[in-house]
Amino acid sequence: MAGGTMKQAIFRASTALAVLGMAIPAGAQTDRAPAVQTEPAAQMDAAKAAALAEAMRASELWIEGQRRYRNIPAISAAVALGDRTVWAKGFGATDRGQDKPATPETIYSICSISKLFTAVALMQQWEQGKVALDAPITQYLPWARLADDPRESVPITLRGALTHSAGLPREADFPYWTGPDFTFPSQEQVRATIGSQSPLYPASTTWQYSNLDLTLVGETVEAVSGRPYADYVTANILEPLGLSDTRPGIPAELYGKQMAVGWGALEADGTRPELKLFDPAGIAPAAGFSASVADLAKFASWTFRLARTGQREVLRPSTLREMERVHYVSPDWETNWGLGFAVRNIGGTTVVGHGGSCPGYRSMLMLAPAEEMGVAIAMNAMDDPGRLAEGIAALIKARGEAKPFDAVEGVDLAEFAGVYDGQPWSGEFMFVPWAGGLTWIDPDAGAPADKMSRLKPLGGDRFRVISPSGEEREEVVFERDRAGRIHTVRQHSNTSRRLRPL
Repeated sequence: MAGGTMKQAIFRASTALAVLGMAIPAGAQTDRAPAVQTEPAAQMDAAKAAALAEAMRASELWIEGQRRYRNIPAISAAVALGDRTVWAKGFGATDRGQDKPATPETIYSICSISKLFTAVALMQQWEQGKVALDAPITQYLPWARLADDPRESVPITLRGALTHSAGLPREADFPYWTGPDFTFPSQEQVRATIGSQSPLYPASTTWQYSNLDLTLVGETVEAVSGRPYADYVTANILEPLGLSDTRPGIPAELYGKQMAVGWGALEADGTRPELKLFDPAGIAPAAGFSASVADLAKFASWTFRLARTGQREVLRPSTLREMERVHYVSPDWETNWGLGFAVRNIGGTTVVGHGGSCPGYRSMLMLAPAEEMGVAIAMNAMDDPGRLAEGIAALIKARGEAKPFDAVEGVDLAEFAGVYDGQPWSGEFMFVPWAGGLTWIDPDAGAPADKMSRLKPLGGDRFRVISPSGEEREEVVFERDRAGRIHTVRQHSNTSRRLRPL
């Protein structure tokens, strides 16, 4: 996240990522994803591949439902397992005319996910002995001296900047998150005005998310490497990792083409205002990158590969481990931060990553290093990508934990799958194949895997409801028309009409 307030968390994950117990082949390659890619790893057995396919099909239906209910013009999403992007898809349209379909290669502003690339660049300098994380930042940037502050404080350091605990102001002193023009300062303007800004807090006492922090980290990369920041990152991170659709800037020439146009927050009448394209200029190290989810999935796979192989690739594995461990815990114990990475412990699983929020775009990259699973989401509207990333992870986890029902001769689950009418009690709902039976998917649900009931096939058109706790409940009967097609479902003596098959 860059602009706006902190009431929407930078990184939120109420569901740990889980990978169905899949074995990830050490030598697998991450391919550039087409509009839809469901290509399980070579060592994944048929049952696990089928489970992943069902989870991702449910995810697709739910994401498209979320997009329609929330009037989000475009969403792109990808899931990485180990070295492979196992699923990637676009939803909706990316241009003003709503004619150009979103794909995994659609480019979005990824805003504060930029900070991960800046952190990697700084840690490359650390590996070379060019910077010390606990030295005063003015040792590398003599001009980055804030106004005098009477409060006693330890020095402002690179470690403090990487963990948002340096006490610096949240922003350079310019109103660049204010529309309609979103005018960002140049690099020269940031440098010229920092001396008039005072620290918000003494260093290392308070967690304060700060774009100024990571802007100064990027300035340090430029100062100690002797190369312009954008050139350095492109040559030393993006090109070696094959991230051809990731840039330390916004490709205005692709706007409305490969790059999605941006839209604002949802209005009371259900519409979203058009927003102008912005130039991140001097704030680029903190909020200026653009990327596709296909590239973010590759970035995720790089982190997993680096940890697994123990071989240096862009960074040493030990350096990545250092970045992904907690370096700062807020006094209330609610916020944990690594070197550039947000870090959470969710149900015993360490989840790291970052979110992004800039005018017209929001994104999320969530990684579970021990499970080698990552989820990338990007959208061209001001909504909640974290909810979508969590929902995908939860569906994969739920499907992996579901004990399959025994097959019943003559029952083809695809016959019953479809979109059903829930009016007047709810909008549309869906039945989808799930672990040898069916399950409900509510496209308007915020947490699609929460308390999932299932339908166990009994034979013919009869099923039995199995509660989330495993209790056997009432029968559900599907009814056919004269042509033999499913047209309603009956439960508790009442029916819901099937609107269309899946």
